[in-house]
Amino acid sequence: MVKLDLSEAELLAQIDLDRLPQHIAVIMDGNGRWAKRRRLPRIAGHRAGIGAVRQAVEACARLGVPYLTLYAFSIENWKRPHSEVRLLMALLREYLKKEIGELNRQNIRLAVIGRIAELPKPVQKDLQVALERTRKNTGLRLTLALNYGARAELVDAVRTLAAQLKRDGTMPIDEATFSRFLYTHDLPDPDLLIRTSGELRLSNFLLWQVA
Repeated sequence: MVKLDLSEAELLAQIDLDRLPQHIAVIMDGNGRWAKRRRLPRIAGHRAGIGAVRQAVEACARLGVPYLTLYAFSIENWKRPHSEVRLLMALLREYLKKEIGELNRQNIRLAVIGRIAELPKPVQKDLQVALERTRKNTGLRLTLALNYGARAELVDAVRTLAAQLKRDGTMPIDEATFSRFLYTHDLPDPDLLIRTSGELRLSNFLLWQVA
């Protein structure tokens, strides 16, 4: 475990561990604006964002938060300049390769949600390796939302449900049944949503859960 300095220890003492959120969801944005304010290239903002992710993951693991979901790359992000998208994919691969050892040391299990099959093949390969190497961990579940959008998730859920109905016949259609077809079927609803830029928008993230 990382040794706390005095200020961190004092802050920790003020936290009621019995009232911590069970599932924290984070919309990761504002990196480009952070860099622009400091007259730095956008890549500097994205790299700073990776550092913030590392701190958030480590803090949740140390505090015993069971679930952390990071909205890392939305379906809408494909509209960004090709060079920036390529950079984001490269940074994702870099994170996956460098952090597996630390995730295992902290007993963190990695998961992903989104249209993963549409990501570049090298990214899919690195994700699969990271998922496999952390799958036996029993601590914090860190879920990356990649190529994700809540509306797309609803569409995919309806398509899967319709295919099963066609194959198996009728079934009761209610909230419990429908929820089984969502990407997040094995996650509890988030009880704390953070947007790192400070904006008050959900941007197509877990809409049915936090609305």
